Amino acid sequence: MLEKFLTFDRSLFLTLNGLHASWLDPVMYWASNTLVWIPLFIFLACLVIDTFRYKMVAVILALALMITISDQLSNLVKNDTQRLRPSNEPALAAGIHIVKEYRGSDFGYYSAHASNTFALAVFLIILFQKRYRYLYLLLIGWASLMSYTRIYLGVHYPIDVLSGAAIGSLLGWFAGRITIYLLSLQGKGINPV
Repeated sequence: MLEKFLTFDRSLFLTLNGLHASWLDPVMYWASNTLVWIPLFIFLACLVIDTFRYKMVAVILALALMITISDQLSNLVKNDTQRLRPSNEPALAAGIHIVKEYRGSDFGYYSAHASNTFALAVFLIILFQKRYRYLYLLLIGWASLMSYTRIYLGVHYPIDVLSGAAIGSLLGWFAGRITIYLLSLQGKGINPV
């Protein structure tokens, strides 16, 4: 059963990775780079500052802790499972599309990019759900694009990305709910939700 699932995952990866165009290569390469998204992060930081004001330090600390947990958990699982990235899989070497010779580290299950971006997206959706009702479209769109770039670049299988997105979403949900609860204990003040 597991072998059939992994075969399907590999087949789906080859299909999705095969949907590439030379003009899209640099777009996907740079979209996968966290530094490109600094303007988005500044915008989101401004929303946090405007919404939470004196409580923003607590929100930023919760966010930093959540991202650290998300990232390190992914590294632990990668080192434990030791599933090679498609870009490092000898059997696939000739059949996949690699951009700028980027191959990532040895192991790929599960995607830290997907986990971290979905954790951040869901965390902020929970915190802003009543104040900025349509922000979720931007956040989910961004997290989905970041996650898909990993398949396009040939460094993650679809299950790596889906697992990362699911784990990140759970972490973001828990961190968001706990943060709202803790902020409510701080007494009166701005009630952003």
